[in-house]
Amino acid sequence: MAVDEGVASAADTAAKSGEEGPVHRLKPNAIGLLGVVFMAVATAAPITAMTGNVPFMVSSGNGIGAPASYLVAMVVLAIFSVGFTSMAKHITSTGAFYGFISYGLGRSVGLASGLLATFAYVVFEPALIGIFSTFATTTLNDQTGLDIPWWAFAVLMLAVNATGTWFGVSVAEKLLVVLLATEVTILAAMAISVAFHGGGPDGFSIDPVNPVNAFKGTSAGLGLFFAFWSWVGFESTAMYGEESRNPKKIIPKATMISVLGVGVFYVFVSWMAITGTGQSSAVKVATDNPLGLFFNPTERYVGHWAVDVMQWLMITGSLACGMAFHNCAARYMYALGREGVLPSLKNTVGRTHARHGSPHIAGLVQTVVSAVLIGAFWAAGKDPYTGTYVLLAILGTMAILVVQAVCSFAVLVYFRSHHPESRHWFRTFAAPLVGGVAMLAVVTLLVSNMGVAAGPESGSLVLKATPWLVALIAVAGVGYAQYLKRRDPSRYQLLGRTVLEETKER
Repeated sequence: MAVDEGVASAADTAAKSGEEGPVHRLKPNAIGLLGVVFMAVATAAPITAMTGNVPFMVSSGNGIGAPASYLVAMVVLAIFSVGFTSMAKHITSTGAFYGFISYGLGRSVGLASGLLATFAYVVFEPALIGIFSTFATTTLNDQTGLDIPWWAFAVLMLAVNATGTWFGVSVAEKLLVVLLATEVTILAAMAISVAFHGGGPDGFSIDPVNPVNAFKGTSAGLGLFFAFWSWVGFESTAMYGEESRNPKKIIPKATMISVLGVGVFYVFVSWMAITGTGQSSAVKVATDNPLGLFFNPTERYVGHWAVDVMQWLMITGSLACGMAFHNCAARYMYALGREGVLPSLKNTVGRTHARHGSPHIAGLVQTVVSAVLIGAFWAAGKDPYTGTYVLLAILGTMAILVVQAVCSFAVLVYFRSHHPESRHWFRTFAAPLVGGVAMLAVVTLLVSNMGVAAGPESGSLVLKATPWLVALIAVAGVGYAQYLKRRDPSRYQLLGRTVLEETKER
């Protein structure tokens, strides 16, 4: 590891000898290109994004133009990723946004963004536990008649996630490969079957993928927001840089593969779901029986067995997503901890496992925080889906979208004074500028559509407090950084500056 401003680090020595050094390092060379891609795609949770978001987009958003929303979102996120990956070629840090923004816009904005990103990933895990528990209780009741309380599945997911992080990213990677492969296969089977049959009841039409239709319907803004929501977590590729092989090449590739690969898949699957249902009846089906938008064409063109399998894969897909977010949250905590943002964190969440090289203590802290949040929502009588999942997902999404916007502008500023050999009118100027403005537009879409997106929880205190919580964390980050600048300059100098020595400032 290396630290900017000439601050030395004994991380590599410590990692090899097992002795405690100033900075503990994650296990290097633990994951390859496909592993990073799988970890990133898992956070997007294709089957959860499709079965959970598309019906709502069709019924209350832009109607049959939902696939076009994914097309628009893919283009915008690809432009954002151009600048993001340009930064990743020079700086590799588990803190990802935290490190990138610290180098581009300074330590104060960097710390605020790091806290916001950490907060987002922290609340995403209990959100996914909520939807996982809902899918599990519903499926078991439908297919076996068993009536198991949702909190039992919440405890199970907490245990699985904690175990996966403890044993390192390579263990989580292997499990996620299996889970993702199965959920992608069943969705692809439905979509390809519809295509091979020449479309559904109303034949085949390109209207659902016409970009113009992304801006039509009951609430085009809501539909577009849900499309962007479906990608949340794709940027997590950067935080696995320190654990990947040749991160300077792998991370940029993995990011673009995640954005474009997931985008093409989303567009095709949602298009075929609407086509297989029938364009004339898609809105009604999505309103009356949301899951019918996927279950009906799957049963008609693949078979009833596939519907049963899809129900189980909705469970494993949400589990995979929650596990990926757990890993993200643990790594952000670790990144903040190893720099001693608070002195007590360096030898707790800033430590790595002596054998597995994993952020094991940060992982346990994340498990405890998730358990407390789940317990609080349970005590408040919130439904695990409409209450826990929806409210926490909106809260985390707002925080991460703000950070993405700030990151784009950080890339823009960074390349004005660094690496003249890498400057390019599109990659380091136009792309981050357009990406940043577009991300701010998405935040605006979220704020203006929060009440509708929350459904029955539109009057919730958590929802009303969401913008204020995000603002409070950002202000606290800037304020604490300024405090360190005046009272503890040496710690201030470390903020967001711990990066891999072999990729630093190349």
